[in-house]
Amino acid sequence: MLQDTLAIICISYFTAFLGEGLTWLFVYRTERYQKLKTEVDKQSKRLEKQRDATEASVDRTAKKRLGRVVIPYVGFFLLEKQEERLKNINRELSMVKMKSMFAVGVIFTSLFSMFNNMFDGRVVTKLPFVPISWIRGLSHRNLPGNDFTDGSFIFVYMLCTMSIRQNVQKILGFAPSRSMNKQASGLG
Repeated sequence: MLQDTLAIICISYFTAFLGEGLTWLFVYRTERYQKLKTEVDKQSKRLEKQRDATEASVDRTAKKRLGRVVIPYVGFFLLEKQEERLKNINRELSMVKMKSMFAVGVIFTSLFSMFNNMFDGRVVTKLPFVPISWIRGLSHRNLPGNDFTDGSFIFVYMLCTMSIRQNVQKILGFAPSRSMNKQASGLG
């Protein structure tokens, strides 16, 4: 059982590095992606400066009006325009990623199918708890018997892949920067 679990962890590392390698090959090294990423960084900085300037302008105007808040429309119009530009650039960046991610997805599906067949019906781990009912379908998939503390390949593989892939992206420098994530979540 321990060997199977360690093998699954190694498989997760392998697929994470393979996936990031393919993504680098198809996406990250392309000139279009580099240009769009640089544009997103520039636009994010401009937007942050514009927000700071607009907030400062609102503060000054509010103080002049003795408590009445008067919104400077020009600043907010420019701010909206900057946000719209950033949203469009992020959309283009997502389209560039999406096209290649389809190919990577096909490769991962075939690898997953192959590895799933290798561990089909084998208990690869023993869980120290009984999973809640809606997780049992994943944790006990393709396993004989009713002992829900038995863990299947799919369950261990999914947990490992979710944690390992994010860390591999950070290690290789492919994870989006915090400012890009902040801007993308603020616009969505």
